[in-house]
Amino acid sequence: MLVEDRKISENQPVIRQLDEGAINRIAAGEVVERPASAVKELVENAVDAGATRVEIAVAAGGKTLIRVTDNGCGISAEQLPLALSRHATSKIDGSDLLDIHTFGFRGEALPSLGAVGRLSITSRMKGQDAASISVAGGEISPVKPAALGKGTIVELRDLFYATPARLKFMRSDRAESQAINDVVKRLAMAEPFVGFTLRDVTGGGDGRVTFRADAESGDLFDALHGRLARILGAEFAENALRIDADREGVKLIGYAALPTYSRGSSTAQYLFVNGRPVKDKLLMGALRAAYFDFLSRDRHPAAALFIDCDPQLVDVNVHPAKSEVRFRDPGLARGLIVSALRHALAEAGHRASTTVANATLGAMRPEPSGPARVYQMDRPSLGARVASYQAQSPQPLSPYQAPGLAESPGAWDNAPGAPLVEAPVSGRVDDIEAPAELAQNPLGAARGQVHENYIIAQTADGMVIVDQHAAHERLVYEKLKRQMAENGVAAQALLIPDIVELSAGDCQRLLAQAEALSGMGLTIEPFGGDAIAVRETPAILGEVNARSMILDVLDELDDQGESMLVQAKIEAILSRVACHGSIRSGRRMRAEEMNALLREMEATPHSGQCNHGRPTYVELKLADIERLFGRT
Repeated sequence: MLVEDRKISENQPVIRQLDEGAINRIAAGEVVERPASAVKELVENAVDAGATRVEIAVAAGGKTLIRVTDNGCGISAEQLPLALSRHATSKIDGSDLLDIHTFGFRGEALPSLGAVGRLSITSRMKGQDAASISVAGGEISPVKPAALGKGTIVELRDLFYATPARLKFMRSDRAESQAINDVVKRLAMAEPFVGFTLRDVTGGGDGRVTFRADAESGDLFDALHGRLARILGAEFAENALRIDADREGVKLIGYAALPTYSRGSSTAQYLFVNGRPVKDKLLMGALRAAYFDFLSRDRHPAAALFIDCDPQLVDVNVHPAKSEVRFRDPGLARGLIVSALRHALAEAGHRASTTVANATLGAMRPEPSGPARVYQMDRPSLGARVASYQAQSPQPLSPYQAPGLAESPGAWDNAPGAPLVEAPVSGRVDDIEAPAELAQNPLGAARGQVHENYIIAQTADGMVIVDQHAAHERLVYEKLKRQMAENGVAAQALLIPDIVELSAGDCQRLLAQAEALSGMGLTIEPFGGDAIAVRETPAILGEVNARSMILDVLDELDDQGESMLVQAKIEAILSRVACHGSIRSGRRMRAEEMNALLREMEATPHSGQCNHGRPTYVELKLADIERLFGRT
């Protein structure tokens, strides 16, 4: 820094008391970052007022107009001026800042918005007359009578007109509208029994509805499932696992998608604490850890999780926008998320997402070349189909006949005198004993193998295509993990311990994880001052650079609050071992081998996806297959 650029002059500085307007504008800079922040504050106020229906209208991405209408309890005429005063609120009495049961509690939103825009509030309490008050640039007008049936209407125009410099940092109308849409959707997830409507009225009039979610009914899980299906889509709802767990007064509910329903970014991760949408590093890290063994690093899980606990166990007053929280026992919350999700994923067994089958059917459908033709056919009865299948089943093979359709003599034999041409074998069908019984299993009965890599199985209501290499690789991998969990991770002692010099903070943070690292075969000890000694490393990793591993572990601790680096390296080795020890592509399998693989998949958790989160099988329903061929 140059001497001439000093921010404080050589004269004695004078401490001044800022006026109310400047204070409110500074507060607005913390609370109202963009139009979406204003929408969040106003909608939260509506929900806190007990509203069952909230309507939001915006124009020009919220820059020129934000109007929130609710049917809540309303504000009396004599309290309207107080509502525009800083730190005036009906939600807490100030005696205990940890006993918070509402979205808002600081009393800063309305006066801050009135300091940087043109704000008007029209409200009516039950049994009283409606009244209105307005404020522009911090100047409050008198209360006036108004006409309103019930609830409150808050209208904010010309946001940041009083602070023009802030307008230069606004993004395009489209980007601001998208941010508002995201905020409303998150709040709608948190309140499934409240109806939400978002309109874009940029052109005037009623505008167009950009988001609508009617109030759900039923119990909490049914309502939440319906709301998530409306916001995240029916595919998420079809492929989501119900989460319901509690531990030591902390309850976790919600829905988490199967690993095969993964995303390329973390945008489909929604976390809530006591109904409040949060973007918390600890919780996001716990969600990532739960799926750690099922997804590659470039894939992200989709989930909507809700943590409910006593307000005394969590501090929501640690961030200006209340988007982060601090738990009294962070390990309890993290452990609950990881264990609940892993338990749900294990119970899902071999299940894979339906989007895989939908993508397969989409690839099979021919391009439309005109009006779809519908073929009217009488579908045969079950008895007729069974008789037909039996009549068409392969006859018993003679002792001199090699198995497989490709090798069987018949209409495809070479003509007499023609040169012998050997075609590559790409598919076969074997006789299966008790096919009716095997077909009742979830993955059905094996009917054949194509391209020496894919098993075709018949189920009670469709068919299954299995990638034999990916499926067996997962089975071997799960077996190796069980063996490691039972026997522990073997460690190799270093002849000469590696000494790693660290900063004081890094040294303390790493030694706090010493027990967990030791369980993974990485043994560290303090070595005087701010140094540590690496005594042992995981034997399965072979020769490793201890210093680089320690620094990578520290980077993960700093970024995520935990480190799974050592475990990731070990499981990467197990994955490679499983890959080399599994059934290879190109191997011909006998019928009993294929059925044994299907039965083991049904009995093994997580067998629906390979070690990288890709599906190991595709299931096609008979009804979908028949639609491909125009059958009705």
